[in-house]
This record gives sequence, structure tokens and C-alpha cells, in this order.
Amino acid sequence: MIVGLSGGIASGKSTFSSYLQEMGLYVIDADRVARDVVAPNSKGLAQIVDTFGTGFLLPDGELDRVKLGQVIFSDAVLRDKLNHIVHPLVREYMWGQARAYVEGRPERIVVLDIPLLFESGLQQLADVTVLIYATRDQQLLRLMARNAMAEVEALHRIDAQMPIEDKRELADWIVFNIGDPVQALQLAKNLYDRLVQLAQRGALPDGSFDRSVVKREKID
Repeated sequence: MIVGLSGGIASGKSTFSSYLQEMGLYVIDADRVARDVVAPNSKGLAQIVDTFGTGFLLPDGELDRVKLGQVIFSDAVLRDKLNHIVHPLVREYMWGQARAYVEGRPERIVVLDIPLLFESGLQQLADVTVLIYATRDQQLLRLMARNAMAEVEALHRIDAQMPIEDKRELADWIVFNIGDPVQALQLAKNLYDRLVQLAQRGALPDGSFDRSVVKREKID
């Protein structure tokens, strides 16, 4: 079973991803894949240079992610151009890895940790989508505290993503991560147990997964 895991900035998705990995699930991190597909001498980096120029390269040939990030967060057009380069490469890699892991073994679980799962349309890769949810106010407070960021900049980062309430409407399962770290760990354990149960329930004799067993649920 393929799980699409997402959230909003500072909603706690990365924490839940780490917990699920510690519990034994195979997790593919889209952010890590996105770095790999734009490594020096890669097809992705060549496309970025063609689009944005050599001014976003470091002296050693690596992509200057900080400089590029500052530009795309304030320019939706440039952000879309970058996404059109990176997303197809990330999709191809993650889909190949996920399918290879669950092929003929639908009771196996692979988690695709994708921050922009819904924005990029990658939810289509998953049998079930899970959103780690926090309110906008919680996102703001957590982001300001975590990154020592001013409120204006934090709001700018939040607004650069799809509103988390919109993601909530699209996800199959919503995990309400609105408590403290102890509660988050318990929620992660509950999520793990329910994913295992779902994978077993949806496994078909022919080695495929029955998506009709997936129902909208909340975990709180």
C-alpha cells in the first residue's frame, strides 16, 4: 500500500514521517529526492541552469538552494517554472521506488513524504493520503519559534503554500496535530496501527490494493 503523507509548513509532517520510519515503515522523502535530482551533472540541474541561469550555482557546481529559495518564495511564476522542472523528476523516481517495494505485496507499506503532495498532483500516486494538520495560527507560532522568524516572513512562507484548510478537503485521513510532542507521538502510533490494518484489509489475492476500502477518517 502506498501512503501519500503531507502537511503544511510547521504542521509536524516531518516529525510524523520520522516516527513512522522509526516504527519500521519504508519512507521515501521527496525533499531528499528533490535534492538528488538536481545534483551536479544531473538532468535536473541542467534544466534549472537553462531556465534561471548560472547565477544560482555555487563555486563547486552545486545548486545555491538558499538563493533560489529566496527568489521563488516571492515570485509565483518562477516558483511554477522550478516546480515544472523538479516535480516530474521526483515523481518518476518516487513512483519507481514505491512500485518496486509493494509489487505483488500490497500488505507492505511505503510512505511517500511529500510536502507539496496536493499542489503537485502527486496524490494520484497514493492508495491513501494522510494530512498532518495544524491550524494556521499554530503553523505561524511554530514557524516563528522554530526558525526564529519574524511574523511577516513566517506568514509569507505559509501563504506560499496551498492553504491547509484546502488540503484538509482533499486528504483521505486527517491527523489533528494540535497538541504537545507527547500527544504527537501517540497520534503517530495510532496512525501506524491504522495504516497496518488498512493495508491488510485492502490487500487482494492478485497482489494489488483495493482502494475502495479507503474511507475519509480523522485521527485526533
